[in-house]
Amino acid sequence: MENSEIIVGLDIGTTKIAVIVGRKDKYGKIEILGFSNTESIGVMRGQVANIDKTVESIKIAIAEAEQKTGVKIGSVYVGVAGQHIKSIQHKGSIIRDNKDDVISKEDIRRLIGNMRKLPMKPGEDIIHVLPQDFIIDGVGGIIEPVGMMGVDVSANFHIITGQTAAIRNIEKCVQTAGLDVDGLILEPIASADAVLSLDEKEEGVALIDIGGGTTDIAIFQNGIIRHTAVIPLGGNIITEDIKEGCSIIKTQAEALKIKFGSAVASENSDNEIVSIPGLRGRPPKEISLHNLANIIQSRTQEILDCAYFEIKNSGYEKKISLGIVLTGGGAMMKHISQLTEFISGKDVRIGYPNEHLANNVPDDLANPIFATGVGLVIKGLNDSERDAPVNKNDKQPEIKVEEPQVESSKKTKKVKEKQTNENSVSIIDKLKRFFDDGVS
Repeated sequence: MENSEIIVGLDIGTTKIAVIVGRKDKYGKIEILGFSNTESIGVMRGQVANIDKTVESIKIAIAEAEQKTGVKIGSVYVGVAGQHIKSIQHKGSIIRDNKDDVISKEDIRRLIGNMRKLPMKPGEDIIHVLPQDFIIDGVGGIIEPVGMMGVDVSANFHIITGQTAAIRNIEKCVQTAGLDVDGLILEPIASADAVLSLDEKEEGVALIDIGGGTTDIAIFQNGIIRHTAVIPLGGNIITEDIKEGCSIIKTQAEALKIKFGSAVASENSDNEIVSIPGLRGRPPKEISLHNLANIIQSRTQEILDCAYFEIKNSGYEKKISLGIVLTGGGAMMKHISQLTEFISGKDVRIGYPNEHLANNVPDDLANPIFATGVGLVIKGLNDSERDAPVNKNDKQPEIKVEEPQVESSKKTKKVKEKQTNENSVSIIDKLKRFFDDGVS
């Protein structure tokens, strides 16, 4: 096994830091050599708030991954998130010198490179330049221009930017931990590669990735990413609501949310009670699961309302014919798919990152919480395959993927969709009765 075959994804989240080590096997599946998942200390809402604590958390996660895999990790693909992320639409063009030659990958790289030179507001950097479609000599709607003839090559771009300081803080943490940055990748883009199928991206789908500090949205249609957004609300704020509403400490609130939480209050009766041990001689506290679900539903509905507002604002609400895919740790909340379906009126499923993983992958990894980490490995493998020399007899690779901010050297992967099969009809009926009664 050579280190050049291996890709490492580093997901620096608000609640966890996950390290995924993988490579492609001979069947084209992703072979996970090992992974680690440690508590994230020093990150708030997707942004580094304490350099030293974040570096220490990264070192712990990397050391654990190295111990499990026997691989010395020197460089990583890193996920970027946070409410500082913005996106803009822009059109760019180039005039080719030799009209007798076909359009090459180098022409497209030059066009994308020009977009990276766009003047940004002070304190902002470009993270991704994503071609939407191309216009060749006035003829638009072209998705794959390589190999075509033309002089005037233009494209509509979706450009993702972030605060320079936030990006540099992430890079500094990774480098201080003794690692090189192979690439910075927007987290919802990575998650999408892990949990969405090609058909979903083609027909139209919205990904909602509910993390600890933020909720990320990515909309795909015709195989192209059309819209991205970040909402500064995630699972942690639900935990805080439980802590305040039930007058318990944060660790107890998190445990309650995970073990007994539900996004639909009507699924719990008033006589369902859980007892919380008292601290320092205090008596135990009894919590009604119905009241717990009321607290959770109220905040979860706010998060989903904000996410669906972004979907409607994007102009693609009517074009996501395959509905919504939920992923991230928040997607593990009971009945959240039913609540999302009730709010949006769209088909909803939970996205699991294990479609193209090899059969020997641990079950723990096939969990929405690892969608970003697995997606980072996929992106690294895709980038190295895309950048590899192309034999003239081979089919040209698609150009609609973005240029990474930092070039890498590795290979490819795709996804898994594992549907949770709950009794949607009965729950939707209960939801309608619940909202008709005016309970929030």
